[in-house]
Amino acid sequence: MDKIDVLVTYDVDTLSEDGPARLRRVATICKNFGQRVQFSVFECRVTPAQLEDLEAKLLQVIDHEVDSLRIYLLYGGREKCLRAYGCDRYRDFDEPLVV
Repeated sequence: MDKIDVLVTYDVDTLSEDGPARLRRVATICKNFGQRVQFSVFECRVTPAQLEDLEAKLLQVIDHEVDSLRIYLLYGGREKCLRAYGCDRYRDFDEPLVV
């Protein structure tokens, strides 16, 4: 099944009592699907079913009144959509691993 590159960004209000816990849960969910490229930004390569699962899990965690979640679909792959400058720690896990 073809995979889709997606960019997940979020801003969780940590001033509320449960905010820090929500922030950790959102980051953990994202980490299970992709890799962190900035503090609140993850790049994920997922199947359509995984994308639905990712989105559903995140929507259950965020507070829709004060938090923000954005999921960008990078059609054509991240390579065609990205201009990265400075320190880029991205690792392509689909490439062969050289030890």
